[in-house]
Amino acid sequence: MVARMEILWMIEPWHWLVLGFLLLIVEMFVPTFASLWFGAAAIIVAALSWLLPISVSVQIIVWLVLSAVFLLAWFKFIKPLSVDRTKAGLGGSVIVGEVGMIIVSPQLDKAGTVRFSVPIVGAAEWMCRTRGEQVAIGDRVVVTDIVGNELIVSSTKAQAAMHKSMQV
Repeated sequence: MVARMEILWMIEPWHWLVLGFLLLIVEMFVPTFASLWFGAAAIIVAALSWLLPISVSVQIIVWLVLSAVFLLAWFKFIKPLSVDRTKAGLGGSVIVGEVGMIIVSPQLDKAGTVRFSVPIVGAAEWMCRTRGEQVAIGDRVVVTDIVGNELIVSSTKAQAAMHKSMQV
């Protein structure tokens, strides 16, 4: 009876490998990254158990610890990098307050172009005008308003001076 229990608890490295690949296959059908990390941990445990003579309880603990570490790394470091910061699909008011750089200086008779480091509402470059203020190529500007498809911008220096005069 005892011998049968020991055989029942014998987990070979290929068991971990099969479990890992099954979890990776399940991941293809699940919309979240739920089983990916458990599968990766199982594959690592398979490799470790092939290389080192470790007991079943240690294998299970290593699998649980690796799964937790992978999950923590996913939520803490990797997932925040995948957040969509383009603001595509949102209303135009989300553009007001954004800071960009002038790449084509606006003139009285024609619009200029402002470029943002991250695309805003689906585009990195927008047509822009000022309200009588002179801005040069390379100047950093802040969006103050939207008129049609053009942004009204103001120099960040002018905005800083205006805020400073309001505080006094």
